[in-house]
Amino acid sequence: MRVDAFDFELPRELIAAHPVEPRDAARLLVVGRELADRRVLELPALLRRGDLLVVNDTRVIPARLTGSRGAMRVEVTLHRDLGGGQWRAFAKGAKRLRPDDRLAFGDGFAAAVAEKHAEGDITLAFDRAGEALRAALERFGSMPLPPYIKRPSGGEARDRGDYQTIFAEKEGAVAAPTAGLHFTPRLLAALDAAGIERVSVTLHVGAGTFLPVKAADTRDHRMHSEWGEIDEAAASRIAAARAGGGRIVAVGTTSLRLIESAAAEGGRVAPFAGETALFITPGYRFRAADLLLTNFHLPRSTLFMLVAAFAGLERMKAAYVHAVTSGYRFFSYGDATLLYPQG
Repeated sequence: MRVDAFDFELPRELIAAHPVEPRDAARLLVVGRELADRRVLELPALLRRGDLLVVNDTRVIPARLTGSRGAMRVEVTLHRDLGGGQWRAFAKGAKRLRPDDRLAFGDGFAAAVAEKHAEGDITLAFDRAGEALRAALERFGSMPLPPYIKRPSGGEARDRGDYQTIFAEKEGAVAAPTAGLHFTPRLLAALDAAGIERVSVTLHVGAGTFLPVKAADTRDHRMHSEWGEIDEAAASRIAAARAGGGRIVAVGTTSLRLIESAAAEGGRVAPFAGETALFITPGYRFRAADLLLTNFHLPRSTLFMLVAAFAGLERMKAAYVHAVTSGYRFFSYGDATLLYPQG
């Protein structure tokens, strides 16, 4: 399909700079046969006893670093852990960097440019690895907010908490699974009381999720890969919920892409550990997910293509027009949608 089929107009003022408080007070647009304006806190009433929420328990690391190469200021965003203290990273001004350039990030913390890649990013070799590198990122790094959220250098202190979900446990993401940002202890208690279960899977979201689609046709776009895991216990929980008549509710496009990557033709989700580069566009036949809770996404993005595949392109365009005219808040810190599949 042509990428411009997924374009839409969005006023800049609707891009949320901070989440609402409390988080479960965010608005929720239910997209089914008709549109309904609700609140995230009403989710228990919109689901059924026996439904299973599949949440992503990845934890965002402070992967954005500001440093220098001599007098030149450099900002990098780590996006792929290669092990041994090496990371692939996006860098502002990457064209001016050369292999073996040393980037200083403060108080002896540094990295060398190990390689430049045709894709436009670089590999950095840090002067430390493992827990020592994690500690340095905690000290010198900031949360890797998407580029449409404007912050001063170093970010805001509150983003350390705001850009982390209540489910976050396993470190490795450099972008938040933002549908999970709406959940609070109050909402989880209400879901438990309503007999709505949940299970955790892990997909370490990469910064590639924000990369624009530069191709004119979706067939020519190369999807970024991300590492994910569904353990045997989680796969069994998903199978049991489906066997009991419950619906599988993917919390976020990350959870959906992971369970779809692990699903067999009949819909059974198997244990999984590895990379997925699943690119979902209209025409894809969903195997595992029955409902999708997700935020509003960028025009022409792979994520808007995914929701268009799930709920229907024309239905999603109509939903987004309604959201714009109704003043919904967009993107990572914005409001949410609950999508029913088309058909």
